[in-house]
Formats: sequence, C-alpha cells, structure tokens
Amino acid sequence: MSQKKVADNEGCKYKVESNDQVGRFLVAGKQLEAGEEILSELPFVVGPKASTYLQCLSCYTPWPPEEDSRPLCSHCGWPVCGTECENATWHNEYECKIFAEAKEKFDVEAALNDEHPNGIPHYECITPLRLLLASERDTERWNSEVKIMEAHNKLRSQQSQWKVDHVNIVEYLRKRLKLERFSEESIQTACGILEINCHEIRTSKGFLARALYPKVSIMNHSCVSNTSHSVVPGDYRVYLRTTVPVASGAELFGSYTHAMLPTLLRREHLQESKHFACACNRCADPTELGTHLSSLKCNKCDNGVVVSLDSLDPESQWKCTHCEFSTSGGAVSRVMHIIQAEMDQVEAYTAADGPDAIQVREDFMKKYKSVLHPRHALLTIPRYSLSQLYGRVEEYFLDDLPDVVLEHKAEMCRLLLQVLDKVEPGMTRSRGMVLYELHAPLLFIARTQWNAGVIDNAALKSKMTEAASILIESAKILELEPEGTPEHEISKGAREALEQLNKSMSEL
Repeated sequence: MSQKKVADNEGCKYKVESNDQVGRFLVAGKQLEAGEEILSELPFVVGPKASTYLQCLSCYTPWPPEEDSRPLCSHCGWPVCGTECENATWHNEYECKIFAEAKEKFDVEAALNDEHPNGIPHYECITPLRLLLASERDTERWNSEVKIMEAHNKLRSQQSQWKVDHVNIVEYLRKRLKLERFSEESIQTACGILEINCHEIRTSKGFLARALYPKVSIMNHSCVSNTSHSVVPGDYRVYLRTTVPVASGAELFGSYTHAMLPTLLRREHLQESKHFACACNRCADPTELGTHLSSLKCNKCDNGVVVSLDSLDPESQWKCTHCEFSTSGGAVSRVMHIIQAEMDQVEAYTAADGPDAIQVREDFMKKYKSVLHPRHALLTIPRYSLSQLYGRVEEYFLDDLPDVVLEHKAEMCRLLLQVLDKVEPGMTRSRGMVLYELHAPLLFIARTQWNAGVIDNAALKSKMTEAASILIESAKILELEPEGTPEHEISKGAREALEQLNKSMSEL
C-alpha cells in the first residue's frame, strides 16, 4: 500500500497524508497534548440540513416565528425571520438572487398544509445550490479543497435517494430555476459532497443546520476518536482540538456518528450515510471495550449477558455468556430499532415540557431495564439527558430534591462517566458536562449529612475537596468551548462555584 505526504500546515500541528486504501487523512505533525488546538477554519458553505423542517433560511429558526406572522424575504418571497435575516450573506448573496430572477416564490400554503414526514421538499435544493454558487465565487478554495472531496456517486446512484434528489434538486435547479450551467453530474456531486462530508452545527439560538469544513472533513472516522470539534455560533468557524495526548505521526480521528449509539445502529448509520463499514477496535469488540453499550440481559438466566458472537457481522448470532440461550442478529436489530424509535420520542421532550421531560425518561428506562444491560446505549442516552434535567426543571430544582433523588442523579453521572471514559475519553464536552452535573448532588448530600450531624467537619471538608476536584476538571474541559456556546457559559459557572466552594472550605 503506497503512502505519501500531501501537505503540511503552517504550524506543523497536523499533516495531510494519503494512501490507496482510504485516500487523504490527517496525522499529528508533532506531539500534541490533550486539549491542544489543531486547526480552525470557516465553512465553505452553510445551509439547512437534508430532510429538514420549515425554517428561516438565515438563522434556521422554525418558521413561521409566530402563528399570525409569516415573514417572507422582500426580494425573493422565501421564508425568513425579518429584515436582518433576509439581508444575511448566506441567503441574500446566494439563493435569494436566483429565486428572484427565476420568479420562483415559496408556496407557503403547500408547505404549511401538507404533511411532510421526510422534511420540506422545497428546502432540499438550498444547501446544494449554495455549494454550487460558492464554487463559482471562491474558485481557488473550491479547486484546492472541496472539488476533491469524496461524493460516492457510483454507490449513491444505486440508492433510492439518488432518484429523489434528481427530482427535488437536479431537475428543480436546472428547469425551474433555469440553472442549466450546472450539469446533472455536478449537482449530484454537490449532493454527495454534502451528504458524506457535512458536519451538523448548532446556531446561537440552539437550532441545527449543516456546514462543510474541507480540512476537518479530511479526518478518518473512529468510534473512539481522539479529537473534538467546536463551532462558534456566530460565523460558524470550527475549532478542532485533541481530547487525549496524540503522538507525533499518529493519525487524528473524528467521529461521523453519535458516539453513544450501540454498534449495530452506529455501523448501520455509517454504512447508509457515509458508505463504509466501520471495523474499529470498538466495533470489533462485542462488549464495546467493556462498556456493554450493545449488550442485552438474558431472560433465561439471572446473571447472563447476551452479546454478538461477531459484532462486525449484523447477521451473527447473539449468545448468553452464562447459559445456552441465543438469538439471531436480525431479531436483535428489529428490537433495537423499536426501542430506538421509542427513545427518540422520549428524547424529544425538553426542559420546556417541565416535569414530563423527566417522567417520560424515567418510565422509558424502567420499561427496558429488564431487557437492556444497565449501561446499554439506549439507556445511556436518556440517562445523559436526565443528568442535566434534574436540577433544572420545575418541581425538580436542586433545592427541592430529597437525598434519595440527589443520590440517583449522582449515580447516573457515575454510570455515564464509566461509559464516557472508554468511548469519549479525555477532554470531551460530554465528560465536562457530566462532571459538572456530578459535583452539585455530592455537595448537597454532604451538607445535609453535616447539618444532621451524620458527618463531622473533617468528613465534610473531604467531600467538598472531592467536589472541588471534579469542578476543576469540568471547568478545564468546558472553557475550551468557544465564547457564546452553552458549554462555555457553564465553564464560567463552574469557576464561580469553585471559588465559592474554596471560600466555604477555608471557613470550616
């Protein structure tokens, strides 16, 4: 297998290398410490996600913003939030002019009245169109960084989505918008580049969009990555940093999927959306590095755990570790999809839903605790949400929680850390957030015990010292997040809490 170095960056923190097997990839240009910034870049294009809901084309806020208000761009007649959004660069200087020239106005009634379970068809063309227009505006960056990105046209052309894209995007751009200067192949290539390489981003208002980062996208995938990327909500600049120490010359990995999903669902997502079968160390281990994120409880014996005999084969048999019980990979897959669909419904509840947001998750976890391993991914995801909801939801504020619930929150955090230390190790956002959530119940319980005379000053100080060390690590991780992100704001809260904690300890 031939390998060659393609390019170095100016600071020598990373190098772009290439081989015949995977194409381009990133390696560390020198020894990198945990939390060290590797690179930053502005997106080549930003736009709505595929299969998205009705939203403003500039800030991606759900549209219409109010029931009795349907603001449309005064130039093109497409959904925006108002004057500021209609004049924002990514809309005003891209599709707005195209729509206006073609006199292609948005059909508001059709979009609002029709059922669109797979997203608004009108919106499918927006981000591909922006990418094509950006290729004309910034030819240098297009030719050197974007044009060479993988689109997998051959594989995609065999899938049903190719035909859908041909109708909603290719024919729409070429016929309705009169953009025949873009060939069918170039439009499908744009669709492929976006599908394979885009990153999901969060806006300043907390809504989701997608952005294309040519340098960050060079990284290969691993289900246990050694990097983390953060996006500034304003200009969507991305910052890539290490999460653990990385040796000079070692490959830098990102994650193309949700790290908390079980292997079967992770590999399925990667195969369908990124067109490769992951065979990393985590995927190859039926126990997922000892976390048991995929393992099931055996219903035939008390202590058995049901795991796949070959986790790289979706059709492989699953067998109990203690008895003779076994089942097919297909049966496990069907069960996982049913539970995942139910979990997705549960996870749609937010703090704005009040106590229900907690109750539906607790009910879900109780329902499946006899089926799934305690650390199973489909229990871990709602557990992560619960770790943040307890203390922030009406009727469940920290001051209102009895010790038994505080212990429950602390135990959830400890279970989460057992998982994260293996699958998202080091200075990762998830670990930083869980550590922050862990410190509070520990302090509240310690103070209750001290007030009741259960522990003395020395024991209280010991528990406060433990909470302080947790806060220090949390703040150190979260303050790496960009200004304006919720995580960075929490890092400030962690520093303030630490200062108050140190003061309290000094007064004991």
